[in-house]
Amino acid sequence: MHYAYRYRLHPTESQREKLDYYRDTCRQLYNHALTEFEQIPHSAGTLNQRVRQVRDELPDLKDWWDNLTDLYSTVAQAAVMRIEDSVKALSQLKENGYNVGSLNWKSPSEFRSFTYVQSGFEFDKKNGQTVLSLSKIGDIPITVHREIPDSVTVKEVSIKKERTGEWDASFAVEGREKPPKPENPDRCVGIDVGILKYAHDTDGRAVGSLDLKNERERLKREQRSLSRKQHGSNNWEKQRLRVAECHQRVRRKRRDFLHKLSKYYATEYGLVAVEDVNVKPMLESAGNSQNTASAAWETVTTLLEYNCKREGTHFVAVEPAGTTKECASCGVESDKPLWVREHSCPACGFEIDRDANAAINVLSRGFEKRGLGQSEAVTPVETALPLFTSSDGADVVDGKRVLETGSPTLTEAATAAE
Repeated sequence: MHYAYRYRLHPTESQREKLDYYRDTCRQLYNHALTEFEQIPHSAGTLNQRVRQVRDELPDLKDWWDNLTDLYSTVAQAAVMRIEDSVKALSQLKENGYNVGSLNWKSPSEFRSFTYVQSGFEFDKKNGQTVLSLSKIGDIPITVHREIPDSVTVKEVSIKKERTGEWDASFAVEGREKPPKPENPDRCVGIDVGILKYAHDTDGRAVGSLDLKNERERLKREQRSLSRKQHGSNNWEKQRLRVAECHQRVRRKRRDFLHKLSKYYATEYGLVAVEDVNVKPMLESAGNSQNTASAAWETVTTLLEYNCKREGTHFVAVEPAGTTKECASCGVESDKPLWVREHSCPACGFEIDRDANAAINVLSRGFEKRGLGQSEAVTPVETALPLFTSSDGADVVDGKRVLETGSPTLTEAATAAE
């Protein structure tokens, strides 16, 4: 599993020009390689073999393309190998139900990074300042806010230009040991995600949604101001950067919230079960698509899986259909509109918060998916479910108690009932 450490670069004006030149040269090389790749028939080999065939033509390209000699060798090779990653990404989107086409040439605004692989980069100390030495570019000041462990190996460094004009360096490392996953996790949690309450788990913890109202209002103002500027003018470019900064602030604030939330569950529990929500049809609907996009449920699922792998925690993504309708006590399904926030089972009379009921069902499905369900030969565990407060309350009293599986009392009662 690969991990990445991301740092902010502080290039000078001349270094910014070099970085932009490097980036644009890689973009042109990518577009040329894509044209050559599309002319190779599928029968010539696998995807990797066909891309490598294009990459092997780089020495001949340098004979008539002088700009390629300015690129470090691994940077040019990585620019060509991006075709393989792009094709795989399109295939994955197609498998997920998206209507995708073919790869197209990249415009300057779409190609915003280049990568050093294995070599051509190193940390250095100059004049009391940490710099990142990049081959054929120079020494760029860098803010190292956390150290990379000595036990890992840096495989590659990606230099990326943000839409705000800032430059970042991402160090992909490997060699970190994975902690072992517990065979029988003691602490397990099921998480139901939503919009009014972002997450509600089986321990009665309700996490409110991130408040981005002020950021959205500012973004609207800046976008209105941008629409009044002449496209392509200096004032338009300055305003475009302000809009990009607003987008970046929203994105970073949301991602920070999701990282902290997923990190908490991954470190506090041995098994985490969450809904595998398909947001595609929700985003295409005319209802609550903006709030659905802002919730970023697919992102939190991805981050949960990532952090669980990193911390040695079992991760289970379950089918979300019916988790709200199904009663966590007896399993009977009952329809209820969105404005009804309490679950009251018409069959057994079980009453609980709507999201808490869904969270319990998510955890139950997670147990079944992991093969931890109860067999028919063993008397099921008798459980008093947690005592949740109303949906408006924040304090929760955990009143769960579990009797021993297969207790004689339960067995006799079941026999007598027969």
